[in-house]
Amino acid sequence: MSHNQTINETPIPFRYAVIPMLVMIIIMGICVIVLKASPHVPLLIGTATAAFIASRFGYTWNFIEEACYAGIKMALPAILIIIMIGLTIGSWIGGGIVATMVYYGLELLSPSMFLFTICSICCIVTLAIGSSWATMGTIGVAAMGIGHSIDIPAPMVAGAVISGAYFGDKMSPLSDTTNLTPAVAGTDLWSHIRSMLTNTIPAYALTIIIYTWVGMDYGTDGGMGSLEMREAIQNTVQSNFQLGWVTLIPPVVVITMGFRKYSVMGTLCTGVFIGALIAVFYQGVSLDKISGILMNGYTATTGQEYVDKLLTKGGILNMGWVITMMFLSLAFVGVLEAYGTFHAILLKINKVIASRFSLVLTSAGSVLTVGMVAGEVYTSLVLPGRLMKSKYAEMGYDRSILSRTIEDWGTLVSPLIPWNNGGAFVTSTLGISTFLYAPFALFCWLSPLIGLIYAALGWFTPLDPKGPQKIEEEEMEDI
Repeated sequence: MSHNQTINETPIPFRYAVIPMLVMIIIMGICVIVLKASPHVPLLIGTATAAFIASRFGYTWNFIEEACYAGIKMALPAILIIIMIGLTIGSWIGGGIVATMVYYGLELLSPSMFLFTICSICCIVTLAIGSSWATMGTIGVAAMGIGHSIDIPAPMVAGAVISGAYFGDKMSPLSDTTNLTPAVAGTDLWSHIRSMLTNTIPAYALTIIIYTWVGMDYGTDGGMGSLEMREAIQNTVQSNFQLGWVTLIPPVVVITMGFRKYSVMGTLCTGVFIGALIAVFYQGVSLDKISGILMNGYTATTGQEYVDKLLTKGGILNMGWVITMMFLSLAFVGVLEAYGTFHAILLKINKVIASRFSLVLTSAGSVLTVGMVAGEVYTSLVLPGRLMKSKYAEMGYDRSILSRTIEDWGTLVSPLIPWNNGGAFVTSTLGISTFLYAPFALFCWLSPLIGLIYAALGWFTPLDPKGPQKIEEEEMEDI
């Protein structure tokens, strides 16, 4: 069904259209920030509030249910990827791949250059495979173990992993968000990527410089890095897994497939299959146990608390927290979109746009608002993109500015919002609270802010060669 399908012809007044969103934000703030509780219940309450108000304005319950289903449909591609990442993590831990990366990482990575190096590695891997989540679920998990052993604070390690992974996700032509964003903004992929280079490169350069500078404090073992801890972790993983070149085959294959532009799903499936084979034939894991690992995740019993915590991850069921949150957030979005909340808000703010800076700032604010309310990155890209592109055409600005802005404030900011699927995935995968790692995810802050500075100064904000145009707003379509 179309998201904009309506039952009665009278639009809901603005003050009623925003009530469900305000209710959800208030309850979400209390639950997540004050009570440290799950964001699931606030999303349910927000959905119920939206459904009740919609029903009071003549929308049938069948229509409201269909709106929920239409919203959930948007999450299905991402959910399949999340399931594959759960399988990848489980098989790579069971096969000793993560243990091997931790062991050799401790041998090769200098503490003083660790943040720089791990950020760069995550950047390269994600550019190859197009999925920040896959990188964080594999390289990121190993990086957290290495960082812990050399006494680098976990929030800093997570920030470096996220910065590198999201740079790659933003710039890779294989990334789903990088392909989705120009499509909804009315431009093409390569114009979008060229536009993003203008603020992405300086933001990443600043990020790398800062990580290198901060890392200098960890250049010696005297009180900063624990040689004993490193040796203990290496001895533990070596005594519980067979290490060697065989266990490095899956990451090499996955990265190679990424550079050869295979699909993300096909690449991850291959990684899972090879990891499972290594677990069975190289690590001696029985077939029934590997089946359990793929379903329930790997449970480490090494005797060292931190190693057990690091390696007890993965599996389909352990991705359930993120998947259920995505279902609930998009059910909420489906109802809001169906009876016009987002459209009503954007029509209001469009009336106050009078300059280049207000145009870009409004776009950024729209994406951020949708990302915080919907808790889902795809919706935060699609809705503002489809509804703002006519304003860019009307004012005569190139729509690659819009695509760059919504990619910055949608894709990059998603891991900084605890209840967004980006933040939820990072927390469940790397095992650290969003509030702790967010200040250190430097790239995710710097790139959006540099984009706003450009808009204020008039840099890299080209006019459309066709000049101002009047285009009709397209109706939202199912994704």
